[in-house]
Amino acid sequence: MLQKPKGTYDVYGEKGRQILAIENILRSMMEKYNYEYVRTPIFESSELFHRGVGETTDIVAKETYDFKDRGDRNMTLRPEGTAGIVRSFIENKLYGDPNQPIKTWYIGPMYRYERPQSGRFREFYQFGVEVFGSENPYIDAEVISIPVNFYKLLGLKGIKVKINSLGDAESRNAYREALLKHFEPYLDTLCDDCKVRYHKNPLRILDCKVDNGLECMKNAPRMLDYLNDESKQHFEQVKHYLDILEIPYEVNPNIVRGLDYYTHTVFEVEADIEGFGSQNVLCGGGRYNHLIEQIGGPSTPSVGFALGMERLLNALESEAIHLGEQNIDLYIIPVQEEQIDYAVSLAQQLRMNGFSVDIDYMKRNIKGNFKQADRLHASYVLILGEEEVEKEVFTIKNNQSKEEYKVEMDELIHFLDHHIEEKFYE
Repeated sequence: MLQKPKGTYDVYGEKGRQILAIENILRSMMEKYNYEYVRTPIFESSELFHRGVGETTDIVAKETYDFKDRGDRNMTLRPEGTAGIVRSFIENKLYGDPNQPIKTWYIGPMYRYERPQSGRFREFYQFGVEVFGSENPYIDAEVISIPVNFYKLLGLKGIKVKINSLGDAESRNAYREALLKHFEPYLDTLCDDCKVRYHKNPLRILDCKVDNGLECMKNAPRMLDYLNDESKQHFEQVKHYLDILEIPYEVNPNIVRGLDYYTHTVFEVEADIEGFGSQNVLCGGGRYNHLIEQIGGPSTPSVGFALGMERLLNALESEAIHLGEQNIDLYIIPVQEEQIDYAVSLAQQLRMNGFSVDIDYMKRNIKGNFKQADRLHASYVLILGEEEVEKEVFTIKNNQSKEEYKVEMDELIHFLDHHIEEKFYE
């Protein structure tokens, strides 16, 4: 029997409804924040990710799906969303758009060839935002506020924000020299990956999951001690705006994030979910003021974040939060085969007027149809017999209270409008 590839999963039933509900909430939020939807190709030139994500990251070094196309070009399935959107920003000359800053959001599949585990897959879905063109610290705070408000809206508890600053290029270079000096005596005790990182990007040593318990990691220099005045001021302003937005935060000097392009603000958002451990971190992001320049565009300050759908779904399951439960407005029961044509026509008319409607397709008896209406969580059931079709007066039953009504065809839409609660479709 053919099976799905390792590290992937199928979406159907309750999980499918839950994902659609989450996406609808995200789309509605993005309208409120005035962010524009962007979609980029699932595969891009391998050079984009090597230049954008960074040669020293585990993503590029170990985890990308690389292949040659029929034109002998090196291509890569996108491992994250930012690099492709930056490429689009440059290629479409959005830096010349007078409507600045450019505020965007995306959602879609990403691919990393890593060991599958709970909440981590080789094909996974990310939602994220990217803002281009503003150095204002308020944009940093606004970007942080989006996942915080989203998680609270879903009903997750104990939302925490942890922030740090990596400073500008001058601050980062000073910190790099301090890390090289600090870790040099301990090189033999570091894992093989960190020995490579020591020479290429020592900041990545702080993000190591293997060596994080070593004493040399615990007493490593802190980035915040090497910030110049400009970087300190930016970080203080970000915290100031978070205070105005009433978003509690904790400064964590160990947050460096796993990608090479970050500057200034970096952050993670976590929730208090029992049994999640290190997977409590539900999203992360930060500012990347030099990435567009690295990929060939003009110098453009930028900031963004991404969240993984799979870890979010696990969090909702652990907290017994159910979204997108199946329900319909009306279930039509044609009593005999002669009423099926009328039922099909009636369903079409009601659907075109905005109601969710289903019909008995399986020729069930009346008892079986009422059980099906319960399974579909139908608000109302319309029984369609010979007399109802002839007189165009329908028997409609409230599927919760069991109260029955006689409704004429001309009054049906008005009846449903009056009796069925407005749904949240956005």
